[in-house]
Amino acid sequence: MKTVYKITLLFGITILVASCHNNKAPNYQYFPNMYESVGYETYSESSAFKNGKEGQLPAPGTINRGFEPFEYENTTAGYELAKANLVSPLDSLDRNSDKGKELFDIYCISCHGATGNGKGKLVEREKFLGVPSYKDRVITEGSVFFVVTYGLNSMGSHANQLSAHERWLVADYVLKLKSQL
Repeated sequence: MKTVYKITLLFGITILVASCHNNKAPNYQYFPNMYESVGYETYSESSAFKNGKEGQLPAPGTINRGFEPFEYENTTAGYELAKANLVSPLDSLDRNSDKGKELFDIYCISCHGATGNGKGKLVEREKFLGVPSYKDRVITEGSVFFVVTYGLNSMGSHANQLSAHERWLVADYVLKLKSQL
């Protein structure tokens, strides 16, 4: 009988000790500076860098992760070069007219209209004037991609809202709209 009590007591103590352990809060911290780093103000003075500032510029020639450089500069000459030379990298399987229409309806329809005639809701309410019809313009895939990337006249850039692939889908859909006018 004594052994049953001893085993029960030992089992109870084991459960009691095991229940006190918390995996989310370890008992010991090795190298606590790695867990609780020292916070620095962005533009404060610091002896960690040669120029004495905490906030540093990126190294020359670096680009952001996921950023795709666009080799045409934002000038009239760059627009003309893109119009003449820039072609879509999308093959026939990547061209998704439904996705292009969806993106056009989100970003372009309010000014350019559903058919590309330049009579969108904002033009009808006279918020923007002079939005051209696609029928009246000589446009190519490259010129549409350039304009969506950099903007032109009162149209702003959509490069922050649309990835390069999405901009190509919009350009493809715009050309389909032009062919229907």
